[in-house]
Amino acid sequence: MSVIALHGIRGGTGTTSVTAALAWALSQLGEKVLAIDLSAANLLRLHFAMPYDSPRGWATAERAGSGWEHGAMRYNSRLDFLPFGQLSGAEEGLVSCDWQNNLTKLRNTNVYDWILLDVPVGEPLRAAQAISMADHALILLQADSQSHVRLHQQPLPVNCHYLVNQFAPVSQLQQDILLLWQQTLPQLLPFTLHRDEAMAESLAGKQPVGELHPQSKSSQDIITLANWCLINLRSMPK
Repeated sequence: MSVIALHGIRGGTGTTSVTAALAWALSQLGEKVLAIDLSAANLLRLHFAMPYDSPRGWATAERAGSGWEHGAMRYNSRLDFLPFGQLSGAEEGLVSCDWQNNLTKLRNTNVYDWILLDVPVGEPLRAAQAISMADHALILLQADSQSHVRLHQQPLPVNCHYLVNQFAPVSQLQQDILLLWQQTLPQLLPFTLHRDEAMAESLAGKQPVGELHPQSKSSQDIITLANWCLINLRSMPK
């Protein structure tokens, strides 16, 4: 089993949409996947047709004393997801969960081939803990000046790969920044995820982009990412 943390270098990089899309793509390639939302924003669930007003999630289950696993939901036979849950701001500060131990338990079940962690932006401690527990981290970038500056002014995990999302090839600035990163970031993935209205529509449609718009450019890009993960990030059986 491989644990992959997906984390945006800043807000607005599309991490949650990519997490949902990658989970779907891996499941369509025959893999068993669990996607876990570690962000109190609780948005990952909305890509999996969960009712907006449902409070269910691992944090609400922990708060109720029933155990984090009771927050899990099934999307299809190969894809499960674990929402954060709906809590008030005061309640969020009272919830603690030993995810290192939880991931160990999940590994021991041998149920899943992949666990994808949707890691929050703006919660540095929770983000650092999540990334440290993962086998690999995918750091999502946009080819813009803000992402470039952040690459040089904040610590980044050693086990990370960089993935450019929402790339617009018509932008000369984005082309220039991408070329610079290709020359200076050795862990930059050799492809980009392009800006595409289909990805934006996935949240509105409450489906992963590959299910909602299977022929879109975004869906094809995500399939490329899923196959790259299978080749490069899959844990080999002992």
